Amino acid sequence: MAHTAMSGSGTTAGDDPLQTAVWRLRSRGCWTDAAALLTAHAADPAAALERAGLLVERCLFTGEGWADAEDALRTAEAVAGDDEERGGAACERGRLAYAATRIGVRDRADEARAALGRAAALLAPTSPGRPLLDFRRGLVAEHIADSPQAARAAYQRAHAGAAAHGDTLLLSFTWRHQAGLALREGELAEARHGFAESLRIREELGFLIGTAPALAALADCEPEPEASRLRAEAGRLFRLLGGVPMWLGAQLAPAVPVQSSPVQSPPVQSSPPQPEPAA
Repeated sequence: MAHTAMSGSGTTAGDDPLQTAVWRLRSRGCWTDAAALLTAHAADPAAALERAGLLVERCLFTGEGWADAEDALRTAEAVAGDDEERGGAACERGRLAYAATRIGVRDRADEARAALGRAAALLAPTSPGRPLLDFRRGLVAEHIADSPQAARAAYQRAHAGAAAHGDTLLLSFTWRHQAGLALREGELAEARHGFAESLRIREELGFLIGTAPALAALADCEPEPEASRLRAEAGRLFRLLGGVPMWLGAQLAPAVPVQSSPVQSPPVQSSPPQPEPAA
């Protein structure tokens, strides 16, 4: 149940109406409302983990709701009944600790590493949750350990696994983060391709809450006037969604007053806190 809701659009004809409703709310940044739909099913391990994932994603995008996410995660950990379910809960625990560290709420880097390591020990090599675990280990490697080589390897494993399991939404994130590393290294064509693929997938899935960051990221690889057009579109979406993701405002703000000559080769820059999938 959790992977179905978090991996695709949830709007095809044969989908569970509950999953469709959860996806539509989540994709518009209504995480609390989406989680509320799953409250009555909290005794089911998959539903409990999905609910926790929604609330952790809210923390990443808004910097708020930490207590609710902790409570939901404790519930998911309590009802987990086998290694797959315990591994999924550990992976989510690692993501919450990563989010707190990355956003600067509290340094929980050791907890993030330990939880993701525990998930790696619990999840089978063929588990559908393995690509997501690889992706999150890549986030820790890149943004906490400052090890881009290890991050690239983890993102590549996650990308291959997401493709094999048909996890289209996760592919949008692996494209995005591999592109971010390419941009840091000055590989402009590779970065542009990755960011464009990420944007394409998010638009096709209707993942509105992730579209503004994808537009802004692609703008970093484009010359003027296309870069300004993409940032303006990202800014409109950002305002429409009430200033979410909260870290995107700082990325867009410097571009507004600047009236410089066309950019031939944009400078490599470190990225702001990044969102991630919540399956």
